[in-house]
Amino acid sequence: MNIALLLEMAAEAAPDRVGLVCDGKRWTYGDLLAAARGAFSIIQDSGAEYVALLDESSEAAVIAVFGAALAGVPYCPLNYRLPDADLAALLGRIAPALVIGDEERVTRIADGQGHTIFSREEFTLKAQETVPADDAREYDPGEGIAIQLFTSGTTAAPKAAILRHSNLLGYILGTVEFASAGEADAALVVVPPYHIAGISALLSSIYAQRKIVMLPAFSPEGWLALVEAEAITNAFVVPTMLARIVDAMESGTAARTASLRAIAYGGGKMPLEVIHKALERFPAAGFTNAYGLTETSSTVALLGPDDHREALASDDPKVRARLTSLGKPIPTVEIEIRGENGEVLPLGEPGEIYVRGEQVSGEYKEKSALDAQGWFPTRDAGYMDEDGYLFLSGRADDVIVRGGENMSPGEIEDVLLTHPAVADACACAIPSVEWGEAVGVAVVTRDGFDAPEETELKDLVRLRLRSSRVPEKIAFVAELPYNEMGKLLRRKVKEVLAG
Repeated sequence: MNIALLLEMAAEAAPDRVGLVCDGKRWTYGDLLAAARGAFSIIQDSGAEYVALLDESSEAAVIAVFGAALAGVPYCPLNYRLPDADLAALLGRIAPALVIGDEERVTRIADGQGHTIFSREEFTLKAQETVPADDAREYDPGEGIAIQLFTSGTTAAPKAAILRHSNLLGYILGTVEFASAGEADAALVVVPPYHIAGISALLSSIYAQRKIVMLPAFSPEGWLALVEAEAITNAFVVPTMLARIVDAMESGTAARTASLRAIAYGGGKMPLEVIHKALERFPAAGFTNAYGLTETSSTVALLGPDDHREALASDDPKVRARLTSLGKPIPTVEIEIRGENGEVLPLGEPGEIYVRGEQVSGEYKEKSALDAQGWFPTRDAGYMDEDGYLFLSGRADDVIVRGGENMSPGEIEDVLLTHPAVADACACAIPSVEWGEAVGVAVVTRDGFDAPEETELKDLVRLRLRSSRVPEKIAFVAELPYNEMGKLLRRKVKEVLAG
């Protein structure tokens, strides 16, 4: 099957229902399908081997992803925040492509690569005007690659992660009920189009027949204004976005948010203080922590609304700790925790998270990362407790190895964050002559507090954990580096600590 089936079903069931709102313009599901079919014809005529998007979220992204699917060409949204040299290299790897978005930049950095280039406006208009000749063209049945996303490439050249139609449909059909949204339901999408969260939000909302409202450039004021103007019922945010939204509300930004029934978050670690404040600010909304990866077609574990409220109301430390968990695996996937030699570890013991299921691709253009039994190593470190809740400790590569002892940065950070003067903290490995690696931390002081004494923080860690976890070096910084999806950039913190 083809992911375009999701849009076809929605358009057949409710052609006149509004499916998309962007920059004030409204598109019905019938409009979107007609434009996607026009895009299919444009893509076929171009001879392109990929459809690339170099732009913010817009109607062009929706039309392009489904047009590419109908044409049997991989859709490859690119990170427009990358430097020119990096972006030119990625464009070279997908040449010849039909590229939508920043015409001037693509022409300047990738001239001679053989691309067909459209601005957002030109592509959208031409897709609307083009009517394919049904008797002369056939849509792709959807047995190949639907989406290709380049990884961040923090330590090496970016890998091309591949998601096939079967992977994406395995996720959507297994987790979303068709036409389950009411006519008033509206989802606010603010994550970038080159992130799997944005793609999965698009596909799941269309299959549910929920109105999608796009906010191309995030600001807390713009987000709150759209919630009110479009009576938003569902939203997905990353932790840094939610923190800024809560701060704006506490600073007096007017907001009518009574329509919000569901707020999902993911993409990075959610500070306890932020989720506590958010639960208070949005008392009628159900919060969901969604954990997933590009290679798993998005979500594989969920901490649902009932878990959030139960944990918040409980006096039991074990139950309250669930607010820091990823929740439980969704029914369509399996999750195991494995040790260094690939052995399955018992409950409560930390190791690497492995996942398996129809939605799990684990495939790159360069190679497949699946083992013989179909398990994908996420490179995330974590453990599962006796009640089946999954806890994340960080990336497996981030583990600090001090004198042969493995330490999770997350457990050290959680302790530091209990100090009233600490607003944010990051622990990572620093070189040590004696131990090979030692613990270094960067700390952000909370507004209105003086920076705590280093001995205070060291004693706190020693008291709550053990002496081997005590930081050898502490740096006080104005803020920690996060990317636009709220992921902490530990490599940059290491640079600060090295300095």
